[in-house]
Amino acid sequence: MMARVSVTGKTVIALLPAALLAFAAVGAVAAQQPVPAAPAVALEKPTTDYWVYVGAESADRIHRLRFGPGGFVVEKTTLIGELPTEMEGPHGLVISRDGKYLYMTTGHGFPDGKLWKYALGPDTLVAQGLLLGNFPASVDVSPDGLHTFSVNFNLHGDMVPSSVSVVYAPNNTEVSRIVTCTMPHGSRLTPDGAFQYSGCMMDDELVEVDAAAHKVSRRFSLAKGKEGPLPQDGPPERMLAMWIEGARRVSRGETEDPAQVGYAAMGGMKHQMAPNSCSPTWAQPSADGAKVFVACNKADEIVEIDRERWTITRRLKAGRGPYNLAVTPDGKLLLATLKQGAMFEVFDLASGRSVAQLRNSTTVAHGVAVSPDSRYAFVSSEGVGAAPGKVDVYDLRALAKAGTVDVGQQASGIAFWKMGAPR
Repeated sequence: MMARVSVTGKTVIALLPAALLAFAAVGAVAAQQPVPAAPAVALEKPTTDYWVYVGAESADRIHRLRFGPGGFVVEKTTLIGELPTEMEGPHGLVISRDGKYLYMTTGHGFPDGKLWKYALGPDTLVAQGLLLGNFPASVDVSPDGLHTFSVNFNLHGDMVPSSVSVVYAPNNTEVSRIVTCTMPHGSRLTPDGAFQYSGCMMDDELVEVDAAAHKVSRRFSLAKGKEGPLPQDGPPERMLAMWIEGARRVSRGETEDPAQVGYAAMGGMKHQMAPNSCSPTWAQPSADGAKVFVACNKADEIVEIDRERWTITRRLKAGRGPYNLAVTPDGKLLLATLKQGAMFEVFDLASGRSVAQLRNSTTVAHGVAVSPDSRYAFVSSEGVGAAPGKVDVYDLRALAKAGTVDVGQQASGIAFWKMGAPR
């Protein structure tokens, strides 16, 4: 599938493999659960200011937003990238724990996308973009601020295993590129920074990376009927073995394409996605690090995995297309964007019950960031075509929308910066 879109004087050509068509569908789908008609408690004005950053993927901009007693506004807009005629596409955003730096991945551009570092406040570029793997998408930063972990989603060419790029942040140097799985997404570290998790969208796997050793430490199958631990040697090793077997079959005249033998023999790596596949798009550790929540975008559910026992402990039925996840710092709520459903969903973690499904201000829900006081969630929605992206802020006490602001086209990654006295 090819789409050509012209935005702010730039032209971008997007190529989507057939296997992604269902995932990329942007039509608003009716929610499967009722939407609350009124706030759970009275909606009150905030008493402090909250700042977040959001990317606009089809406008090559990042926006600094401020929400507080004075309303919800775009405080500053920064043009990103280095090629005026090329759409470079800010996708993943994360802010260091000390609030000094913003790390951003651009998924497109020439040739393959990069990692960028900005000093927050002045919002100035600290280091030139660092070339990573194909289509770097979600990104996280270690608690000590020394390393970033970017998943290379790889929308280009054949469905082959991709990687996680580890960058030493102080001198902007890639120190490891860990081969993990096909189309990894949703890079998130445990609160102590010991392990990084991502989902394999086309392999139905959760992959755990030892953040100190820079290697895959465990795998977990999310395929229906095959849930459970997998061998530590992952798709790259299995693919090589299957290609060897395929070559042998070619030599015996049994087939003409060794690749098809490899794909067919790998079970969970079949890239003709099964109707009941998980297709994980996000992996989010709990506030205490004991669990990992995985968004099964295609199965409309969120899977809870116990990290110590390495087994599924709960399945949370979600609305249409859970995409990105977050947990409140107090550990009470799990937050999910519903990409195809154009909604935002809130789960009570004590009971596992969905307590709210709230309709976003535009279609194609994307990212979610939560304030340190567990009071507000900020949700980005891409919109369609030339329509602006939007960011909604939700009051997590009232379970109601508290504000909306327009941003650039295809609003994407979003990250919380800081709280402060109102201006």
